[in-house]
Amino acid sequence: MRIKPLPIGQSFFNRVIEDGYYYVDKTLFIRDILDSKATVILCTRPRRFGKTLNQTMLKCFFEDTTRVGGKDTRPLFNGLKIEAAGEEYFEHQGKYPVIFLSFKEGKLNTFEESYNKLKNNIAREFKRHAYVAEKISDDDDLAMFERLRSRKSSREEYSGALKFLSECLENFYGQKTVILIDEYDVPLENAWSCGFYDEMDNFIRPLLSDALKDNSSLQLAVITGCLRVSKETIFTGLNNLDAISILTKDYSEYFGFTQSEIDAMLRYYGLESNGQTIRNWYDGYLFGDTEVYNPWSSVNVMKSWRRCIDEFPKPYWANTSGNDIVRELVDRVGGEAKAELETLLAGGTILKPVQEDITYNEIYKNADNLWNFMFFTGYLKKVGERSAGVKKILELSIPNMELQYIYETKIQDWFNERIAEKNLDTFFRAILSGDTETFQAELSALLVDSISFMDNAENFYHGFMTDALSRLNKYIVKSNRESGHGRSDIVLYSMNGIDDKAIIFELKLAKSFDELSVACEDALEQIEKNNYAAYWHREGYRSIIKYGLGFYKKRCEVKKGT
Repeated sequence: MRIKPLPIGQSFFNRVIEDGYYYVDKTLFIRDILDSKATVILCTRPRRFGKTLNQTMLKCFFEDTTRVGGKDTRPLFNGLKIEAAGEEYFEHQGKYPVIFLSFKEGKLNTFEESYNKLKNNIAREFKRHAYVAEKISDDDDLAMFERLRSRKSSREEYSGALKFLSECLENFYGQKTVILIDEYDVPLENAWSCGFYDEMDNFIRPLLSDALKDNSSLQLAVITGCLRVSKETIFTGLNNLDAISILTKDYSEYFGFTQSEIDAMLRYYGLESNGQTIRNWYDGYLFGDTEVYNPWSSVNVMKSWRRCIDEFPKPYWANTSGNDIVRELVDRVGGEAKAELETLLAGGTILKPVQEDITYNEIYKNADNLWNFMFFTGYLKKVGERSAGVKKILELSIPNMELQYIYETKIQDWFNERIAEKNLDTFFRAILSGDTETFQAELSALLVDSISFMDNAENFYHGFMTDALSRLNKYIVKSNRESGHGRSDIVLYSMNGIDDKAIIFELKLAKSFDELSVACEDALEQIEKNNYAAYWHREGYRSIIKYGLGFYKKRCEVKKGT
């Protein structure tokens, strides 16, 4: 039997089915949409959680293709869950004209570039439905249709284009229109980061509100994005909006993979032995009351395991974006928020009031808005909630090891840049001269300025020291170099010849502040016991300095060996 390929990068439902990719059946999303009787549904989920695949599935299901390509899409759903749900649902298959737009390409450096990209996408949809022009009897309407199709309309006409096209489609088919808009907020997020938010907001707001509010030609609209933008901006006056966020129980199992779906995939590909690993790395998201896996990362790691079942997991989700929001958090947080970030990175939880609808230009207005943004875009997980008067308070944590990696990497990058900006001459002089008092004082100052996210792990301090020492010119830093009867933590040695210094650092964690001195003594004892200096003596280094370093949270002690 042919093993189905994994759908890496495949976002179009028809291609996934026609080309025989492995498909995790989410077609009951259609049933639940029809059962809801909602007119406009906004589903917000983090990036790479299957929004586009679901939107193209809806397009294939609802669209009357007799005039758009002419290909019958009904066979795409053979054997899938929606077919078994009953004819009351399947009678809607292929019944409606559909407007389908993706805004994910509206992400360019200026408003004009972004607007032109969106305008081109709208014009392309008019071209796809060019046949409706034959039933437009009004000359002015026909002229406007041609302008919109040929990209020659004004900005004002493009702002009303979706409503106008839905009216033209209803006139042609005698059937109301389904509107599907994928990644509606990408142009807004991009505009916010590039400095032209108000201009983009002024274009997007009428484009959507005209099409979705009081549009007699609208049968159903499904909008997807990462963030629910405030109703007082984009969705002003839209009373028929059913907003579904990651806190909502409705549709919770249709974005991301559930445990049973992951188990089925692991069995299909013979990867059951890696079940706990994939859970540790990519599970942990809570949508409504359904726990789900990151689908993008899950599919990618299974593909890698099919090549080599022992391959170590990677942060696939981290590589799909710059994850600048984590960096912004680190740059902007004050003392209290910095402590909260340290709590999260140490495996703890924080409490934050939830605000479901904010605007992008309000994200940095205060720390709570920033925490909310990180929660709704997938960087934090709800592990509990409580009420405080009219406010809902969420208990938040980092979802999984992949997100832990993202945080740690971004924070390490931030710290490296901060170190690069500092003058470390006094720090280096103290190390090279054996001045333990100054060395300890300078190291303590660096620790206070850092975000220590692994107070219980030696490798945090190891990386901390290695990054700082790498700034010293004409010296080489080696970590865990083989020497004597084991490996010393860090060695700093001169590039100028055998007459200069080799400096050995051994690091130990203390269980309390009072035990820092003992940790230093233990470190020095290990240097002597394992004869770490032997290699450097053989190489002819005449000046060898040995340091024992003890760490407890942001406190340290330094002792020099003999």
